Amino acid sequence: MNTVIEVEYHPWGFFVPQGAKMLMLGSFPPPRARWSMEFYYPNLQNDMWRIAGLAFYGDRERFVRGKGFDEAAIRAFCAEKGLALGDTARAARRLSGNASDKDLEIVETVDVAELLRNMPACRHLVTTGQKATDALTEQIGTEGPRVGECAVFALDDRVMRLWRMPSSSRAYPLPLQQKVAAYEAMFRAAGMLP
Repeated sequence: MNTVIEVEYHPWGFFVPQGAKMLMLGSFPPPRARWSMEFYYPNLQNDMWRIAGLAFYGDRERFVRGKGFDEAAIRAFCAEKGLALGDTARAARRLSGNASDKDLEIVETVDVAELLRNMPACRHLVTTGQKATDALTEQIGTEGPRVGECAVFALDDRVMRLWRMPSSSRAYPLPLQQKVAAYEAMFRAAGMLP
């Protein structure tokens, strides 16, 4: 007997602060039981907000509050820095019920090119995993760069840079300090860090 796996729809809209310079894309949020907040990268075992804290403030715990992340502080940080957030999947199936990209089937993608047309100051796209990179490059018709590097492509009359960054998941086999160094280099190249 075949089990039907339910399609999940993305729980949040894109976070796009006015004048956003960079759009960071993952694949899809983890299961709700793993959320410590209702915002991007909500799993306390994911190091995205520790990476940002270290890269911008030298403080690993900058966005950690008790047993969760400080959603208000993260939103304020992203708005101040011009960092938009989203995922490439609008709808997906979890083939094993977990947060792993290898067990995620994207059912419907987000139209990233259309989103970018409404973000005129954005010149940098960032993917934080292979599933997100594959979904995005299929849409924009360019090859994905290697981890830690960028590729230049055109969207209408705009020159864009696509960055493929190391996953912030602890399952990704790279020490935190090396992830931080890669993200710092990207933020610096985008003019977000001195």
